[in-house]
Amino acid sequence: MSNEITNILLIEDEKDIARFIELELTCEGYKVHVAYDGMQGLMSARQINPDLIILDRMLPQMNGIEVCKRLRQSTDVPILMLTAKGDITDKVEGLDAGANDYLVKPFNLDELLARVRVQLRSKKPFEKTIMEFMDLHLDTTTREIKRGDKKINLSPKEYDLLMLFMKHPKHVLNRERILENIWGWDFEGEDNVLEVYMHSLREKIEVDGKPRILQTIRGVGYVLKEPT
Repeated sequence: MSNEITNILLIEDEKDIARFIELELTCEGYKVHVAYDGMQGLMSARQINPDLIILDRMLPQMNGIEVCKRLRQSTDVPILMLTAKGDITDKVEGLDAGANDYLVKPFNLDELLARVRVQLRSKKPFEKTIMEFMDLHLDTTTREIKRGDKKINLSPKEYDLLMLFMKHPKHVLNRERILENIWGWDFEGEDNVLEVYMHSLREKIEVDGKPRILQTIRGVGYVLKEPT
């Protein structure tokens, strides 16, 4: 796996099953977030911006079909639906709602893990050499950064930070996720290290009065988006 953490959101109301899946996925190196009902799952998906969602069909508050339909209004994240309902009509309904794959309970663990890997592989886009956001350009081959026509020199950590934001434009990244991706899950450095690097990164990419595109969402994290 790459250095970037792969986030999986598991929406499953049966806590024993949820705990089992969470432990197995964690052992595989994934970061697992768990929600126990449909409403909580929908909100978590919007907050976390996961790389994959494992979604149970039968859920309290909001069923998996409705959750899937609502997610598809705003995201193309891969969705693997789990269910005890194995009829063809049920599978078709789940796939038509927007699920990418459908696995019937009880399932084989190895098959679940294989299907997770397949969905994560299919999600990976063709790696662009040039990443762009407004007038900001990042060349992943040469590591050259420009804002307009002006070259910007960044430290390795500043470069990694900027690349993370450019991979997820317009998505709010919370502090925990940024620290895990850039410094690792076991980072035990200074509490304000992220704030220090964000301040330095902003100074460099906002040179010559360029508008702010790395914005703070107070109490949550940061987002790369058009200036307001």
